[in-house]
Amino acid sequence: MFTSLCLQRYRRDEKENSSNEEDDENYVPYVPVKERKKAKVERLVKYIGLLANSEEDNTQSGSERNEDRSNVDNNDRDDLDDYYGRKCNVSLLDQHNELKKKAEQRKESAIEKQLKEEEKILESVAEKKALMGVAELAKGIQYDKPIKTGWKPPRHILEMSVSKQEKIRRKYRILVEGEDLVPPIKSFKEMKFPKCILHALKKKNIIKPSPIQMQGLPAVLSGRDIIGIAFTGSGKTLVFVLPIIFFCLEQESKLPFIKGEGPYGLIICPSRELAKQTYEIIKYYCEELENNGFPRLRICLCIGGTSVKEQTEQLRYGVHIMVATPGRLMDMLDKKIVTLHVCRYLTLDEADRMIDMGFEEDVRTIFSFFKGQRQTLLFSATMPKKIQNFARSALVKPITVNVGRAGAANLDVIQDVEYVKQEAKIVHLLNTLQKTPPPVLIFAEKKQDVDAIHEYLLLKGVEAVAIHGGKDQEERSKAVELFRRKEKDVLVATDVASKGLDFSDIQHVINYDMPADIEDYVHRIGRTGRSSKKGLATTYINKSCEESVLLDLKHLLIEAKQRVPPFLASLQSESEKYLELGDEKGCAYCGGLGHRITNCLKLEAMQNKQASSVGRKDYLASGSADW
Repeated sequence: MFTSLCLQRYRRDEKENSSNEEDDENYVPYVPVKERKKAKVERLVKYIGLLANSEEDNTQSGSERNEDRSNVDNNDRDDLDDYYGRKCNVSLLDQHNELKKKAEQRKESAIEKQLKEEEKILESVAEKKALMGVAELAKGIQYDKPIKTGWKPPRHILEMSVSKQEKIRRKYRILVEGEDLVPPIKSFKEMKFPKCILHALKKKNIIKPSPIQMQGLPAVLSGRDIIGIAFTGSGKTLVFVLPIIFFCLEQESKLPFIKGEGPYGLIICPSRELAKQTYEIIKYYCEELENNGFPRLRICLCIGGTSVKEQTEQLRYGVHIMVATPGRLMDMLDKKIVTLHVCRYLTLDEADRMIDMGFEEDVRTIFSFFKGQRQTLLFSATMPKKIQNFARSALVKPITVNVGRAGAANLDVIQDVEYVKQEAKIVHLLNTLQKTPPPVLIFAEKKQDVDAIHEYLLLKGVEAVAIHGGKDQEERSKAVELFRRKEKDVLVATDVASKGLDFSDIQHVINYDMPADIEDYVHRIGRTGRSSKKGLATTYINKSCEESVLLDLKHLLIEAKQRVPPFLASLQSESEKYLELGDEKGCAYCGGLGHRITNCLKLEAMQNKQASSVGRKDYLASGSADW
């Protein structure tokens, strides 16, 4: 015992001695502060003396002066410059300009570093495979010419000068990218729509085309592939609905569809409610045409939660147009209930929702069932550059039509953001409902919150209905119909009701929760302020909200020139100094204005979701029938 302790002690001493020897080698003697100051003053006197001597001795040559000055130790001179903050032989203005240049160089290097880092992130998340069918990729098939159609614009439109076209686009803030651009047309009559369609549009109070329709409709009627981006309520649905009807009429008049044939046109929507709404719009215009002597067009709605047998019966007689959700469509394609052999017109409504968040494979599977070239149209209010670039792989000479910034809020909506504590939100709802008369939409993130709000409102005597992915399709359809007919004053919903749904005269949208990303916020508030009407959106925020999303909201309010509440105004982030780098403002991945891609929570969540294979969000509706 004693021996081991001595041995252990001996080793420790040896170790300490070796470390002391190393310290001796690196030892720097301590110099007191007074001595250091005295040494610097001496160097300063020496430096100033040399400068004075060089100025007084006019006979001394330039080479001799330089030689004398070189005797001053360069390290000493640098120390003096750093210590006294300026060079005594350079004017203050020159010193200021020099320091300013150095600061700009440092700033540029930091910006370059940030951009390089973002470029690496974008490359890592970019989809490497093209958005094309498997057979086309295997055979190396590439289409380089758009589909030809029988439609041509009037002669005076064709002869319109490029400068005049640009003048119209600037007036209506239409941004267009692509080759061989089609001229914009400012009236439905000049687009050669029949009188019965013009009359049907008037009955819906649609007198003249909106900016997205001015440029989008001529492009689609010409057979061009397009990416259409415009704020919510701007009339994007008509841009793909009217052309598909007339293309099908053209096919039916040339060669009538037989049993089991079709569809010629396919429209895919991310939710059942949006698919049903699109189906009703197409049905309305087809009935107007049929009542005026045009051939009858058969339309089919294929969504989850409804009878497959009924849909199969419809398909047996042959269909011209099919509106579907992706899950039900893929199921029917796999079982060979429906084929896309003659389909030449494809629309992805709310396209970013189907291409984003890891659904590329599902969309690509649908593309693989096509047997020939098709005209492809993608539409959404929010479509970041990453999605646009990826989608272009499936398009032939696409035209990108953009009205306003992709992801910008509708300027006809007044955005009111309130700080409300989590426990006080449900009680505060009744006060918020007093702001406007009905109808009112209330959005919540969780299904449990939707049920709780619905029950609370019913107890308080408010006529309310609720929908979310946990309810069956019949209950959801009935609730939407009652709200649409204004038999109920309030609709409480998750994000199943936020994408594309059009309810007339919505006065007020209430965000009970701030959504997880800013895109959902833009879609939610877009349920009001539609068709150039004014609307109000009230959003509850508190400390439980993610700071990144709140920063996005802050900059979205600033962009829309809305009032920024003090709680949001006080939020600051390190990444805010890099918000406007390169060509992209804000985040290149999700389009949020309050952060860059290096701080994107949505990207991080997507990567985590891919790793853990967690189920998809509720806005895609319940069950595998929709996805």
